[in-house]
Amino acid sequence: MASVMSPAKESRVAVSATKLLINNRWVPSESGKTFATVNPSTGEEICQIAEADAADVDKAVNAARRAFEHGAWRKIPASERGRLLHRLADLIEKNADELAALESLDNGKPLSIAKAVDVAATVGCFRYFAGWSDKVHGKTIPVDGDFFCYTRHEPVGVVGQIIPWNFPMLMLAWKLAPALAMGNTVVMKPAEQTPLSALRIGELIVEAGFPEGVVNLLPGFGPTAGAAIARHMDVDKVAFTGSTEVGQLIMEAAAKSNLKRITLELGGKSPNIVFADTDLDEAVEGAHFGLFFNHGQCCCAGSRVFVEEKIYDQFVEKSGARARKRTVGDPFDPKTEQGPQVDQIQFDKVMGYIESGRDQGAKLVCGGDRVGDRGYFIQPTVFADVQDDMKISREEIFGPVMSIIPFKTADEVVTRANRTTYGLAAAVWTRDIKKAHAIANSVRAGTVWVNCYNVLDTRAPFGGFKQSGIGRELGEYGLQQYTEVKTVTVKL
Repeated sequence: MASVMSPAKESRVAVSATKLLINNRWVPSESGKTFATVNPSTGEEICQIAEADAADVDKAVNAARRAFEHGAWRKIPASERGRLLHRLADLIEKNADELAALESLDNGKPLSIAKAVDVAATVGCFRYFAGWSDKVHGKTIPVDGDFFCYTRHEPVGVVGQIIPWNFPMLMLAWKLAPALAMGNTVVMKPAEQTPLSALRIGELIVEAGFPEGVVNLLPGFGPTAGAAIARHMDVDKVAFTGSTEVGQLIMEAAAKSNLKRITLELGGKSPNIVFADTDLDEAVEGAHFGLFFNHGQCCCAGSRVFVEEKIYDQFVEKSGARARKRTVGDPFDPKTEQGPQVDQIQFDKVMGYIESGRDQGAKLVCGGDRVGDRGYFIQPTVFADVQDDMKISREEIFGPVMSIIPFKTADEVVTRANRTTYGLAAAVWTRDIKKAHAIANSVRAGTVWVNCYNVLDTRAPFGGFKQSGIGRELGEYGLQQYTEVKTVTVKL
């Protein structure tokens, strides 16, 4: 059983923003409704949050449209957009301790990780795209005849953005930073499970001096606020991160409304392939990190660990031993490696997959039960002798459940790795550089790691093949999702 830390003294962090941010003003919802955001470590309510629905989406979209078409945002030079983004990054960094505490309180991730990973990467993302603001330019094209032809990269317009609960602050940055750098205005719906860090950053956006209507934040639920954004006739683009099922609904709504542009970063069931010629201990630790990081709540988690038969038994033994040592407990305790799942729904879902693994004959190496008697803590769980057709091998679990699967040859494992509707990420562990490149070139995934896992950088694009999504986030490729290309031809 994973070791359990005794509860640390709960961090006292004030919650200052609980309403909707529309046109730089904090307002209640039109309906007056609120909902509870819950501490996943205890299951207790933190506070009540204003609940946006279609009427609030209309107000926010109207504000964003005015800011885009007629407001100060349209007249601001590109370099000034960059300066505002840099100022926002500075304010986030200045308030790093508070933001990390809000993230840990609302999401359940360890405080040390929230600060070192989530806050730091959020700051880095805003600074990276701030630098791009005045560096996106078109081309001159030597068309036939006596003409001068050039292209312009212009903003898409009003962008609706719907972000998930697993990395609330970081996903806000991934969406918001490139959209603003390119001159768009935004209506964003934070996840209903984790609105607190987004709303606090909303206060910093106002403090940084962004003009009215440029950023609007609407906490609420997917079937109401999220659906209203997806089908709104005056939203020019929707960017969504979440499940493939919801991504399909957004794509349908976009098609049936105004054929708005879409970017979708969806689910995954990523293969992590370990060859016998690798450094075994390094691969075990890498696979552990690739699955259990963020409590297994990662779309790119390496949840199908394919291990060559020659080292399979050793790998299983070492992986079980490593998982048993993982410290599960209070996110505010500095020794904690793994906090709770985000809510009761996710807890029940993960426990259901664990039961399915048992029922279908997978070998439970360790874990499989809840931790403690309150909150949504689950033991790090490892299954061996997993078959490709088992539910835990086919479906995205989004929790701390590792499936270890034996294989014999490289050709075989590539075929099996690709036998999925997903294609977000993959990894390969080997000392043979030819084999590494062969696997990387053959696996159908948007990101492939070699002898590492979860190495993500703002400069490198991220996104999926197949049902793992459409488009890319981050890097120069991410900017392309927030611009329209205009061709201008002048007769000379």
